[in-house]
Amino acid sequence: MKIYLDTSVYNRPFDDQTQPRIWLETLALALVLQFVEAGEAILVNSTMLEFENSRNPFPLRQEWVLRCLEQAKLYQHANNSIRERAEVLERHGLKAIDSLHVASAESAGADYFLTCDDRLLKKQKYIAISSMNPLDFVQKVIGVQP
Repeated sequence: MKIYLDTSVYNRPFDDQTQPRIWLETLALALVLQFVEAGEAILVNSTMLEFENSRNPFPLRQEWVLRCLEQAKLYQHANNSIRERAEVLERHGLKAIDSLHVASAESAGADYFLTCDDRLLKKQKYIAISSMNPLDFVQKVIGVQP
């Protein structure tokens, strides 16, 4: 199984952990990374993930995300078909960067696209792969109750 995590998931540990949802999503990220490390899933990296991470103004966060992305066994380079698909997704109301992430995940053949962005998940009917919050993924796919 191939999994694409957008940057909202990788950066979750740096959000306000006093909020129960954020804390649970951070735990879910840890479980997903363990799942990947155990060889139960393939993590997908992409040009878009690296680009967005390079724009993060916090060096510690950038380094954390880079270390996570080092676990990826699959890399999706940006190409014209991804750009074209992203344009279609934008016409359906997705933000430009989100559209590029989704198109990259689809192009890589990911089975799951994980995000903490509720607005993006509300547009999932336009996404060709299963998209969900990391907590939902851990509960529904991995079968763990954090």
